[in-house]
Amino acid sequence: MNIVAAFNEVGTYRGAAAVCGCDPKTMRRTIERLAAGSTPPRGERAHNYDVVRDVVAKRIGSTKARISAKRLLPEARAAGFAGSARNFRRLVARAKSEWRRDNHRAAARRCGRRARRW
Repeated sequence: MNIVAAFNEVGTYRGAAAVCGCDPKTMRRTIERLAAGSTPPRGERAHNYDVVRDVVAKRIGSTKARISAKRLLPEARAAGFAGSARNFRRLVARAKSEWRRDNHRAAARRCGRRARRW
């Protein structure tokens, strides 16, 4: 449930925190910040894998999403990636799923399947 909606419904910090599953101090800070009118807009956070996103996309496209993150990691490290291997595996998995979604017909051709005509 939304913090503000829970506070408006229940009326107390502790009760609203119990409904939302957060700390009453968090509830109090959020409600007071909202009442003061100073809610700074959140910007997009930069990821540590943004520097190699293009390298990964290019290699996944050239291998038709058959390359593993284990094989790509040394190339990404050379390109400036300084994050963890787990974070890099997440990037590669997301890029592969996007490639497969956009190129589902190419993946079917790779397997030798095609639509039959009757």
